[in-house]
Amino acid sequence: MRAEAQAHIDSIKDALALLRRFLDWDRALRRLDELNARVEDQTLWNDPKAAQAVMRERRRLDEAITATRAIESELNDTAELIEMAEAEGDTEMETDGLAALADLARRAEQDKIKALLAGEADGNDTYIEVNAGAGGTESQDWAGMLSRMYSRWGERHGLKVELIDQHSGEQAGIKSATLLLKGENAYGYAKTESGVHRLVRISPYDSAARRHTSFASVWVYPVVDDNIEVDYNESDLRIDTYRASGAGGQHINTTDSAVRITHIPTGIVVQCQNQRSQHKNKAEAYNQLRARLYERELAIREAAANAENAGKTDIGWGHQIRSYVLQPYQMVKDLRTGVTSSSPSDVLDGDLDAFMAAALSQRVTGETVEVEDVD
Repeated sequence: MRAEAQAHIDSIKDALALLRRFLDWDRALRRLDELNARVEDQTLWNDPKAAQAVMRERRRLDEAITATRAIESELNDTAELIEMAEAEGDTEMETDGLAALADLARRAEQDKIKALLAGEADGNDTYIEVNAGAGGTESQDWAGMLSRMYSRWGERHGLKVELIDQHSGEQAGIKSATLLLKGENAYGYAKTESGVHRLVRISPYDSAARRHTSFASVWVYPVVDDNIEVDYNESDLRIDTYRASGAGGQHINTTDSAVRITHIPTGIVVQCQNQRSQHKNKAEAYNQLRARLYERELAIREAAANAENAGKTDIGWGHQIRSYVLQPYQMVKDLRTGVTSSSPSDVLDGDLDAFMAAALSQRVTGETVEVEDVD
């Protein structure tokens, strides 16, 4: 069999193996049988809330199992078709088989990622917070590039992107920004982007055209809906108001409409200045606070359940996840999964799916790879 066909087959089999592992296949089949039996019980709808939860779980499991079986069946049929075409010397049939195999590989990857987005908050909207590291204009410009990258990624996926808060740099870029991305599975896809991002390039701000390294941090946390309770004491909060620094007309720049809330026990700080009204900014800041506290709780649960991943709960300047090199060569490299791209311009324009997919898969398998950073 051609190497091209074998590569597609291997890719599909890897996706199927991950799906089965993620679903815990035998347990999933038993659980689906249990749920089907419950749906037949006429008393189920005596508790509408519980019934809806059962129906959601049943639909998710049924879709995942059906999709996995369909891919397995199509893989076997298509592989047999290609082998028959090769044996008979039918190049047209072989070409059609290869095209079908390539399409099946794409579908298998999509179904794999869809199945991986089954976490408690994966379906929620998400906040993405970007902060410039030390380095003044260089890092602030880099933070601005990252903010744009996530905006473009959201737009590519049909998400609604809102700028919640932004503090501009002195000469270029931003000191910090908070984006709100609204749409299906926004948090599930973006959650693996939290960490430190490193840029290497010839600085446009250096008259000597020297190469500079810049850092910026990204923090991703889910929007908390009304069905999720987040407890905190008002006495643990410090609320400050200040004059908004961004553009927005005379009113927003001449009154203390911006709001900053500090949760003293954890040190979490959230802020909002995009609304003209202090009341609206305060309400949005409270939403962010609830989201940050909830994300913290999710991280603690994940660390407890997956001891090998405990480091994920401590995301600091030492936790670098990806390097972007623009000079002297061009490469983006993920330091957790080893995924690379030779087109940084595409990545910075929002082409992040391959990086997100690999990081999501790694969370399921728990497998780590040794990756050397790029210079």
